[in-house]
Amino acid sequence: MLFKVAWRNVWRSRTRSLVVVGAIIIGVWSIIFLLGFMGGFTESYINNAIENQISHLQLHAPQFLEDKELQYKFDNASTKQAEITQQTGVEAACVRTISSVMLASSKGARGIIARGVDAEAEAKVTKLDTKIVEGDYFNDKKNPMLLSKRIAEKLRLKIRSKVVLTFQDFDGEIVSAAFRIAGLFDTGNAPFDESTLFVRRSDINRLLGQEDMAHEIAVFIDDIDNLERIKNSLQSQHSDLEVATYGEISPDVQLYETQSSSTMYVLTVIFMLALIFGIINTMLMAVLERVRELGMLMAVGMNKMRIFGMIVLETILLAIIGAPVGLLLGFLTVNYFSKRGIDLSAFSAGMQQFGMAEMVYPKVDAGSYIFLAVAVGITAVLASIYPAFRAIRLRPVEAIRKL
Repeated sequence: MLFKVAWRNVWRSRTRSLVVVGAIIIGVWSIIFLLGFMGGFTESYINNAIENQISHLQLHAPQFLEDKELQYKFDNASTKQAEITQQTGVEAACVRTISSVMLASSKGARGIIARGVDAEAEAKVTKLDTKIVEGDYFNDKKNPMLLSKRIAEKLRLKIRSKVVLTFQDFDGEIVSAAFRIAGLFDTGNAPFDESTLFVRRSDINRLLGQEDMAHEIAVFIDDIDNLERIKNSLQSQHSDLEVATYGEISPDVQLYETQSSSTMYVLTVIFMLALIFGIINTMLMAVLERVRELGMLMAVGMNKMRIFGMIVLETILLAIIGAPVGLLLGFLTVNYFSKRGIDLSAFSAGMQQFGMAEMVYPKVDAGSYIFLAVAVGITAVLASIYPAFRAIRLRPVEAIRKL
């Protein structure tokens, strides 16, 4: 009986009820889209960092991540790479020699990090071969080098330009060698592109004086859910090396990954606070317009708890009508753009400075929909308390005489 009365009361003022329902629909819809956009934005940054820079896992000599000095290397790099590639769950692994060098040409010079890589293995892990925008992905010439398009433009270099790399070997001697630019790459990550060049590991190792050594093994896995299991397995097999996940190597990536849930809670709280005040205002108006009616109900024997419950139920019914529609619209919107993407190429210059892709694919997990549905229900209950409290404080005699 109480439900039937509450349902009829909701539609006594259709305009007012539809305004509240519309506010709930638009609010839920917009917050789902915003969460999806931010989730896609964050995932874009993390995926770019994993693919272009750090991979899922890296193995180093224990001191390397702290000082990144040349002497913190390990031997038998090719053997270790082959063993890791055979590990269950590992999709690909590549070995790198890393050295700080001075790149010099007739047009200028700058300090940069040189990565000595095995071309085929590197392509499997970072897909570097697909990032070549001009020239070739290495070649059979002597000492080929890959340079970013950004640095090439700044130093006015082009394909087949000759540059000199200067660095220290393991004996502390200064070594200089001529390299020729085979290709220009563009990963879409400006900080990485401006600080990194690629050479063949065999070439730089020869100049350093040690053939089968390396500083880093990057590992790309097939399922992120297996990250900790594979890390522990690799650590037990290679106890002389330190195995680190992408989050441990790059704290900023870890921050981006963990902030998504925090952002969802903050945005939801802000939305719910705004919705609470809107519902309180609407339901309070409904109570004040029905003072005589409420007074009559109490006068004929309807107790205060039932009055209180009726007002709360009316508010909950508004939320039950609006929330599912908002959730459905949000789901359809996110699903549409998750397949087609949102093109942000107009802001590509700024986004590349933070290592983010031009296309963002919104993403919202199922738990967020459930969380929002529960949050709207709690909000409706909280918003109904004050109007319901005002209703039960009415004095029947005075309320009946109210004009």
